[in-house]
Amino acid sequence: MDLSGTPAVELRNVSKTFTSAKLGETLLALDNVSFSIQRGQFFVILGPSGSGKTTILNLVAGFEPPTHGQVLAMGKPIRGPSWQRAVVFQEHALFPWLTVADNIAFGLRMKEIPKRTRRDKVAEYIDVVGLSGFADKYPKELSGGMKQRVGIARALAVDSDIVIMDEPLGALDAQTRAEMQGELLRILQHEKRKTVLFVTHSIEEALKLGDEILVMSARPGRVKQVFHLSQARPRSILTDPEILQMNVELHRLLHRDT
Repeated sequence: MDLSGTPAVELRNVSKTFTSAKLGETLLALDNVSFSIQRGQFFVILGPSGSGKTTILNLVAGFEPPTHGQVLAMGKPIRGPSWQRAVVFQEHALFPWLTVADNIAFGLRMKEIPKRTRRDKVAEYIDVVGLSGFADKYPKELSGGMKQRVGIARALAVDSDIVIMDEPLGALDAQTRAEMQGELLRILQHEKRKTVLFVTHSIEEALKLGDEILVMSARPGRVKQVFHLSQARPRSILTDPEILQMNVELHRLLHRDT
């Protein structure tokens, strides 16, 4: 079957309701959300706190089922977590008792990849994320940016089609965050076929990184607008007239909900 035209990710009329076990109250987190992500896209979700951004990531990751509607990956309904979809969290979520190499190798071991292949793969991704010389270091010996590089390498090494990133640079200081934005784009050049679903609170980050930016409303989360960026990266978000205009429009849309 030819799936070349099938979106990497698709949400069809998705709603998600949570029920408080203590109070029995219901909370509508997502309301009739529909969008699709094409293969190889860097797709950014932008919205205020409580707009359901992380809920969408959890649905796509398979951690939660939708209350209504369908969530699909490569044309098939998502029934649970899968190696097809790797997750990079805001906090690096590394195992503190494992070295850099062993953290990156963790998913490969779970997939029962042969030891020699696993060793070669780990060496490749240590080089890709710029951590040569740090294979035997432990997380406590790394900076925040370096820890996130390990988390990104771990997600990429398992050879997933879709990489889900939940504000992976949000915990970094401003200078490190700016450096890591550039590094993230460099790393993903090595992985051009990967589809990235990326959540951020930062309009500037979305404009630097995204091929498309989906703007969510405040709770309950609904799709307000989708922006397409055709400019090559790296982009100047301070001088490009189209991006400047998009920046103004994004601020206007988001400030309506604050």
